Amino acid sequence: MIDNNTTKKVFVDASRLITEACVQAGADVFIGYPITPANLLYSYAVARYPEMMAAPDEITTLQWMSGFAAAGKIPVTATSFPGYALMIESIGMAHMMELPMVIILVQRLGPATGTATCGAQGDINVIHGSLSGGYQLPTLCASNYDDCWTLAGKAVHLAAELRSPVVLLTSKEMIMTLRSYDWSQLPNIEKIKLNNETKASVYKPYAPQANLVPEYLPYTQNKHQVRITASTHNQAGILQNLAPEALENSARLQEKMLKNLDTFTYYDYDKQEGAETLLLSMDVSSQATREAAEELRKQGKKVSVLIAKTLFPIPQVYLEIAEKYKKVVVVEENFDGQYRKLLFGYAGRKGVSGINGIGKMISPNEIMEGVNNE
Repeated sequence: MIDNNTTKKVFVDASRLITEACVQAGADVFIGYPITPANLLYSYAVARYPEMMAAPDEITTLQWMSGFAAAGKIPVTATSFPGYALMIESIGMAHMMELPMVIILVQRLGPATGTATCGAQGDINVIHGSLSGGYQLPTLCASNYDDCWTLAGKAVHLAAELRSPVVLLTSKEMIMTLRSYDWSQLPNIEKIKLNNETKASVYKPYAPQANLVPEYLPYTQNKHQVRITASTHNQAGILQNLAPEALENSARLQEKMLKNLDTFTYYDYDKQEGAETLLLSMDVSSQATREAAEELRKQGKKVSVLIAKTLFPIPQVYLEIAEKYKKVVVVEENFDGQYRKLLFGYAGRKGVSGINGIGKMISPNEIMEGVNNE
């Protein structure tokens, strides 16, 4: 257990920070199947979570998580692309059922199953397209060790507050790298609990509240009937096909994300007055981006920096900030600029370019060269 009440510098990896933050935030069960490079999250879970279950495969993992979530728990798992690919059908099921859970996805190099020991930011399109119908999973992405603590806690809270699966996207270099870190200044994380009672005389499991999120009740309570289904359904959870209420209920799943997006939009914006160039990055690449910006400024070149921490749904503020700059350089560790194309389309925008890497981390010098050659 991390004691953040005393000054202490330790040699630690971010997997430990994420694990502790999830538990302190209220996650009470970890279910997983070991897979590189997410193994440390699995290993730490054995000792730290109130309950830990080793599943026989990733499909079973998500099915068990759905059962725990319906019973009043907030489950967490950790995986990488091959495991996530097996989970996708059940993630869609949990999304439709509106079950709270957190999926930590440690990205690998692609294509296919990826090189287990070579990290990248190759799963951005996978996350964006996980759900059929164009629906989006709330997706947070840590840019440094501080984020691994705060965003992991927020992911657990968000899962409970939105009644939804939430993805915490990270990378091998972030969660497996040991570094000297002072955890004494980490903020305390409030523990969240799922609701166990309602004032309603008749409980409708999918009746939206003002924020479009239905009131949650676990099926383990004995006062009200709870229906949970992944098929198209009305507010009472009754299976329906083309009935207006059922279709409206399905549309609400995306509307609730957009309505609440401002409450989970996280980013860092380091604005330099007079800058015409914006560096935009995420995940571990943001560390090189910040360093490159410092060096460029020392050389007299004005640049601003935007670090995206909420990836999906894409916050409108990112586009509003980017619109202010003549040049936008998106730094991401994948071959074809996945997030850049999602932000600006395949046609792109005049002045938008990317700095990409494959098989290795992007260095500050590469970013500086890319900016200076624009």
